[in-house]
Amino acid sequence: MIAREIPALAPQSQLTIIVAALRAAQVVAYPTEAVFGLGCDPDSQLAVAKLMALKQRSQTQGLILVAADYQQLRSYVDDSRLSDEVKQRLWASWPGPINWVLPVSATTPAWLTGSFNTLAVRVSAHPIVRQLCQAFGKPITSTSANRSGLPPCRSLEALQAQLGHQLPVLPGAVGPQVAPCEIRDALTNRCLRPGG
Repeated sequence: MIAREIPALAPQSQLTIIVAALRAAQVVAYPTEAVFGLGCDPDSQLAVAKLMALKQRSQTQGLILVAADYQQLRSYVDDSRLSDEVKQRLWASWPGPINWVLPVSATTPAWLTGSFNTLAVRVSAHPIVRQLCQAFGKPITSTSANRSGLPPCRSLEALQAQLGHQLPVLPGAVGPQVAPCEIRDALTNRCLRPGG
């Protein structure tokens, strides 16, 4: 497999457009560690509803939040339920391609958790994801860019073929992983979805 170079930063002009779209409750696409992701403002019920409709995905399924650092995630998770051992596991894997399922805080909206009382979160190692979350000032949702049942998109061409040309896209290369990021239960360390 040929290693691809991940761009250090997205162009500032494109970043400004994407952040404005997020603030306007739009769904955006951006490169992640393995595939293009779909993101929106996690605190906007309207934006999350648009995301689920675009993916043709059930509202009962929870979403993943991706962030530039753990501080951005703290208001969404119940930090008091995480032991020192669990926290060490998180810090050892982040920034990186592992989503950890954590207990949610009392204020986390149900449109993020679906039928669960937990939430999957990740501190990304992809420089463009980190740049986007820093510019937006908080986490964004992260779900693979594809309609449910179709393969995740690894290129802009695949993305536009599945989801059309109207979606705001932050340009950049996806990372070298071949499958979406791993999901693990933070409290038990059990693998819920293997990654690539």
